[in-house]
Amino acid sequence: MSIQIAGGCFCGSIRYSFEDGAYATANCHCTMCRRTSAAPFVPWIVVPKEHFRYTDGTPKVLNSSQHGTRYFCADCGTPLACENDSHADVIDITICSLDAPEATIPEHEVYLDTRLPWSTANE
Repeated sequence: MSIQIAGGCFCGSIRYSFEDGAYATANCHCTMCRRTSAAPFVPWIVVPKEHFRYTDGTPKVLNSSQHGTRYFCADCGTPLACENDSHADVIDITICSLDAPEATIPEHEVYLDTRLPWSTANE
């Protein structure tokens, strides 16, 4: 039996889980992540879709671009996940929506060209 990592939104309406594994992680500094989260960057863990499932509730869908779809809680607004046509076999999960976000450390920084000049992530 595989170990499951769990998480969900702030209010508890949406819950998810996925199999533990060696997945890519990154802080994303793109303008869409910043605007949809109201934060200077968003930490993500990239999970194969076959290992991920929602266990409670159904997230609200936001088509954030022609190629990207974001998922969040309609009740409390917590950003939960993102899917992108460029990597259709995976789902990006917000690290800070994990039950134990401290156990998942972002290894990369992406879209540094749009990083806010005052952001000091991983310096």
